[in-house]
Amino acid sequence: MPIDTERIGPVEECGVFGVWAPGEDVAKLTYYGLYALQHRGQEAAGIAVADGEQVLVYKDLGLVSQVFDEKTLESMHGHVAIGHCRYSTTGAASWDNAQPMFRPTTEGGSVVLGHNGNLVNTRELKRHATELGIRGYTEDSAHSDSDIISTLLAHEAREGGLEEAAARLLPHLRGAYCLTFSDENTLYAARDPHGVRPLALGRLERGWVVSSETSALDIVGASFVRDIEPGELIAIDADGVRSRKLSPPTPKTCVFEYVYLARPDSVINQRLVNSARVEIGRRLAREHPADGDLVIPVPESGTPAAVGYAQGSGIPFAQGLTKNAYVGRTFIQPSQTIRQLGIRLKLNPLREVIRGQRLVVVDDSIVRGNTQRALVRMLREAGALEVHVRIASPPVRWPCFYGIDFASPAELIANGVDASDGMLEGVRRAIGADSLGYVSVDGMIEASGQRSEELCAACFDGHYPIELPDDSAMSAAVRALAAEVGELEIAEAPDSSEIADAVHRL
Repeated sequence: MPIDTERIGPVEECGVFGVWAPGEDVAKLTYYGLYALQHRGQEAAGIAVADGEQVLVYKDLGLVSQVFDEKTLESMHGHVAIGHCRYSTTGAASWDNAQPMFRPTTEGGSVVLGHNGNLVNTRELKRHATELGIRGYTEDSAHSDSDIISTLLAHEAREGGLEEAAARLLPHLRGAYCLTFSDENTLYAARDPHGVRPLALGRLERGWVVSSETSALDIVGASFVRDIEPGELIAIDADGVRSRKLSPPTPKTCVFEYVYLARPDSVINQRLVNSARVEIGRRLAREHPADGDLVIPVPESGTPAAVGYAQGSGIPFAQGLTKNAYVGRTFIQPSQTIRQLGIRLKLNPLREVIRGQRLVVVDDSIVRGNTQRALVRMLREAGALEVHVRIASPPVRWPCFYGIDFASPAELIANGVDASDGMLEGVRRAIGADSLGYVSVDGMIEASGQRSEELCAACFDGHYPIELPDDSAMSAAVRALAAEVGELEIAEAPDSSEIADAVHRL
């Protein structure tokens, strides 16, 4: 299983990409698209290519550059392709769960699918598969949500083909999903009614592209056309682009895309992510000023907010940390000596820059606090006089059910510190900083340029916009957490509002 020593920040979910372009090298276009989306998932990568008669799938564990080589890509011929880079939020990190998923249909065709997000009614869908006579699924089986979606799509495709199958099935999915899928001829893409995760449509000279982020469109030379709307299904073939609205849109874009998940050069809902992060930094400077000599970022994700903090505070900006860009997820188990190096595998201080300085260190988020604790200690050892930590997001206190793999609620530092003097002071002591400040929820939302009612900020405020199921493992997890904290008793079969209230109170 891949490990990441002292991973920095929360873990992303997945990236999806799709191309319909007769006459183009769609496999290589998809490869470069996935390369641009690598930050969204580093456990596995895969590409499926169709030529009108058959579908070829190649996938494996590892980074995009590790999975594919020139010879493999040269062997994948067709006019339509979908690609996926994965981080597991449900289902184990195994080859079987790598995507695209492939399923044959009873009519002799195929379905291949890539999924970004996380469903909250997977157990309900598994029950439905059992009722349809599909073998191998139980409520507690280890199949991922992507697995059950692809299986049900293939089953439904018996009547009316894949497009009609999607139109019938997708309104029954609950949670966050961005899908790219295809048969032998047609590329499809769909987004959940809340639009939790981004999905964009782009135009090539001889075809079309769909991508989790607009930055990948830039990489392959596609021009941005528009966002795929929440609740929309599109089909792309020789007749062009067809659009169907499957569910009324109720937008709830994940605000954490603006804070950390998306690339800074991507545009989400007409807002450049980098601009949002710089503005968060400016607001952070107003909300939590500090007496410092230099503002330094935790690269790379903290850099735009640090630029904004320097602009808002008037304190000079400097690069005080160097990041090893080639350290990521690895299949090589580290020795104990290497493990003890911890954060130094990824970050190293520029001693001549920081020695004798009062530092304002800007990072995107604090999850467990291990990284910040090690970072503060490293900066002091390198000669910093003071270390003032500023965080470009509010405290992460609630679990995400929509596709971000945060630590469990009990592991989140904002929930686990001694809060006798207040949570902020407890976290400050835990990481060893001279002072600590988080941007407010309101400041973060205003910086995103989006309306607050059209954003999901559940990991920060505990308000879940998508109803949680009554009988899923989530309710069991909440009951277990409640028992651990000892503050709440929950019925054996709580309704979704009780679950949400319980999580919020915890």
